[in-house]
Amino acid sequence: QVQLVESGGELVQSGGSLRLSCAASGRTFSTPGMAWFRQAPGKEREFVAGITWSGRTTSYADSVKGRFTISRDNAKNTVYLQMNSLKPEDTAVYFCAATVRNTIAVLIDLYNYWGQGTQVTVSS
Repeated sequence: QVQLVESGGELVQSGGSLRLSCAASGRTFSTPGMAWFRQAPGKEREFVAGITWSGRTTSYADSVKGRFTISRDNAKNTVYLQMNSLKPEDTAVYFCAATVRNTIAVLIDLYNYWGQGTQVTVSS
């Protein structure tokens, strides 16, 4: 089993920055692929960014490319999402997800473990 706990979400003004953290515990070696998803009110959960075990391969949704950066520190079992130039449309609950595949998947069903989410609110 793997447990994921997100932190770092808060209210921020448009144009501001936030860094989200996802702390993993348990059999973390079994879930090399990690990602961030988000879900806005009334919308479906969507892929934001993903990263493989080594950190050398990353992928981003077009809507956040150039503004968000995903990274990981395997020694700390933690994945980060640095979010810059935030926009009101980035407002959502952000979820950390882990997959047993050492790849980046955009499909929700391919992830085996999920955190409970952290709220990010961007005011205009």
